[in-house]
Amino acid sequence: MRAEDILAPTPIGTFCELGSFYIDPTRPVERALITHAHSDHARAGHGAVLATEETLDLMRLRYGDNFAEATQAVRYGESVSVGGVKVTLHPAGHVLGSAQALVVANGLRVVASGDYKNVADPTCAPFELVPCDLFITEATFALPVFRHGDPRLEIAKLLHSLALFPERAHLIGAYSLGKAQRVIALLRQQGYQAPIYLHGAMERITQYYASRGVALGELRVVRGAAKSELAGTITLCPPSALSDLWARRFPDPLTAMASGWMRIRARARQYGVALPLVISDHADWDGLTSTVAATGAEDIWVTHGQEDALVHWCATRGLRARPLDITGYGDEDERDDALQTAAESDGQKNA
Repeated sequence: MRAEDILAPTPIGTFCELGSFYIDPTRPVERALITHAHSDHARAGHGAVLATEETLDLMRLRYGDNFAEATQAVRYGESVSVGGVKVTLHPAGHVLGSAQALVVANGLRVVASGDYKNVADPTCAPFELVPCDLFITEATFALPVFRHGDPRLEIAKLLHSLALFPERAHLIGAYSLGKAQRVIALLRQQGYQAPIYLHGAMERITQYYASRGVALGELRVVRGAAKSELAGTITLCPPSALSDLWARRFPDPLTAMASGWMRIRARARQYGVALPLVISDHADWDGLTSTVAATGAEDIWVTHGQEDALVHWCATRGLRARPLDITGYGDEDERDDALQTAAESDGQKNA
């Protein structure tokens, strides 16, 4: 048996025939293993879902209690038998509950990374390197231009701007799941103790993070706050809210965005962002290449991102690499955040 006989690519996700399950399928299937709760990987409507407890909880928050017919929670490091294979979940360091899936059969080891980063994050378990024969890696930022740097320096930029413009409200666009909570935790680590405000679309997920022991300090929802009360404050909101009527309630708002894409100035201009913050929940070029090398895998499959560059890098090092064509990965929460922002705005109009 070859490693590629354990997991096979399909247009809707990676399929394990021996266990009769898909990993992160992009349409409803009978049995799914979900690596994390971002909407491009975690869809509602599956028959049975296997994931970490946190991922299942977050899916319930986003899709309702009946998002799947059955669920099974698996702890990091716990091995379960699914059909004819052994499955173990290991921390991916991407967001709370995110996992890499290790699938083992006949002594061969295949790892599907989901999304991951191998740098410190106070809001989730740190990335764990898993040696394997075949490594299926994401490639969101797989170009040498993407070197994210130290997120603490980006937070220092934000705090410096707040000191320079104490009368202005600072609005930070960030994904509702993972990025927003990480920015809050980084602010707290750097000594910012004032209340931090949230767009209503972020309230439930952020409360869940706090319930899992993530230190986020005092948080307030923007809803109902007076305009004068918001002067000199920091507010987290979905990226789409920065250009929404919702933003007009703030006094002289200064817009920022936390994303790995802020390394590209054209992206910042596209969003009309005055303060780009290069903070990413994905591995950068150095993180991707160092991880691929450290797994010891000779076969590399690359998906949802800059596949060609990473495939070429692998080939120059004697690794067998190929891109996967799985439709629907990428852009993480942008669809959900846009819908939640619209719902919040409608709620404000009707209040």
